Amino acid sequence: MSDTARYEFFLFLLTVTLVLELAARKLKLPPAAAFILGGIGLALLPGAPSITFDPELVMLVFLPPLLMSSAWFTAWREFRQNLAGILLMAVGATVFTTAAVGWAAHLLVPSLPLAACFALGAIVSPPDSVAAEAALERLSLPGRLTSLLQGESLLNDAAGLVLFRFAVVAALTGVFSPIEALTTFCAVSVGGVLAGLAVGFIGRFAIRRLKNSDMIITATVLLAEAAYIGADVLHVSGVLSTVVAGLVLGWHQHTDFDAATRIRAQAFWKVLVFLLESVLFILIGLSLRGVWTRFHGAEDILHHFIYPTAGMVAVMIVSRFVWLYGWDGVTTLLRMRWPERFERPSLGVSTIMGWAGMRGVVTLTAALSLPENFPGHDLALMCAFASILVTVLVQGTTLGSIVHWLKVSGDSELSMMRENENKAWIAVADAQLKAVEEASRREDGTERHPRMLEQYRYRAKIVREYAADVEQYRPEEVAHYEALLRAIQAGRQEIIRLHHSGEIHDRTLREMEHALDMQEIFALSQVEP
Repeated sequence: MSDTARYEFFLFLLTVTLVLELAARKLKLPPAAAFILGGIGLALLPGAPSITFDPELVMLVFLPPLLMSSAWFTAWREFRQNLAGILLMAVGATVFTTAAVGWAAHLLVPSLPLAACFALGAIVSPPDSVAAEAALERLSLPGRLTSLLQGESLLNDAAGLVLFRFAVVAALTGVFSPIEALTTFCAVSVGGVLAGLAVGFIGRFAIRRLKNSDMIITATVLLAEAAYIGADVLHVSGVLSTVVAGLVLGWHQHTDFDAATRIRAQAFWKVLVFLLESVLFILIGLSLRGVWTRFHGAEDILHHFIYPTAGMVAVMIVSRFVWLYGWDGVTTLLRMRWPERFERPSLGVSTIMGWAGMRGVVTLTAALSLPENFPGHDLALMCAFASILVTVLVQGTTLGSIVHWLKVSGDSELSMMRENENKAWIAVADAQLKAVEEASRREDGTERHPRMLEQYRYRAKIVREYAADVEQYRPEEVAHYEALLRAIQAGRQEIIRLHHSGEIHDRTLREMEHALDMQEIFALSQVEP
């Protein structure tokens, strides 16, 4: 395939993403499931090109920006509060799943070396951050549960990849030292955190000296790649480095960025993540063609591949539940001794966390990066693809139903958040009123800005009345902003008329339209539930 043909095929994939996204919304499917099914459909079409890609290049292109985006918008306070639980899943569950799948592979395929079996377990052990985000974005879950799932998916890739590399080396060389592996794992993890902190704070220093929004947004993309590549050069965890850099930049964005930059950055990252995620999942589906052709001529494919793969995928899913329920049992015992230090386990929360372990890009790229002479190479590819298909297409599409059936909801927390928001608006209104009063008061006691002072006093009064009885004032608030939207639309039509008649310049149109757009975005956010 020529470079021109590759580019045209890429444009075709972008067109397919739009169609699949619309289909997912119409059928109420998780977008990731629709994209993988679409990729499989394309792969099975007669004459479809066989897609091959460099796994390291895929990791480099897709993983840093997706990790940076997830970390950037992570709720830092919840992440820090639940760090122990996140590490318990990111490290503990990943190691446990690796061991469980590894022993299952050894029992199902006795001819496979034990180190190769554990490499296979490491491939399928870490749930994927992209798949998790795609499954959770449309669900209303308790904040702690969401924080645990998002935090786990951010950190467990590092644990899984480190385990994978050790197992591959052991399988190819026949040499493995548990002490050396543990020491290297700690060094790689700590080094990745330190590298991410360095990139994050150096990035802040650079960003605060850039005055242009376009340059700042470009710098955030470069910082994601710099964190990943820099850590790789230092032989530490690029995943942890990128995540930590994203946490640092995301925490300080509220003070380091101006309003226009924040709005543009959020819009840019939202579109970029959509494009990367959709193309990535379609590529996963397309890779089926190359995987299937490898197995098509294998002798007794059902016995040598299908049965072992089904058994290992089942162990992969069950082991996650075993870990979660087992830890719930440990927590229950600890609560008997220290009831104030441990929260009561929730069977519903553990079940949802167990069912939300979707696999994705890291699993596939790890399997594709195996050397051709690796023992069980083809079986590892089959297991990787099957784990992605089963978890995304089955667990991802049914996760919403499981949440509804278990009646685990974040509605009460949402109500509390709205109550806190009302209190915050009262505090903001008081602070603004105080600032205007100080700016308006002359030395002789008269007011410099009486009209502005009147507006802010009225605003403070309305905010208090609204917070005291939201249900009473909500219909009036909606009516107010609906009237504002009509006024904005009338203003928009007028500036378009003035522009078309040649009375105002293009630049004037864009500036006035931007001001009206900002007003419309705010008004719509107040009208929509």
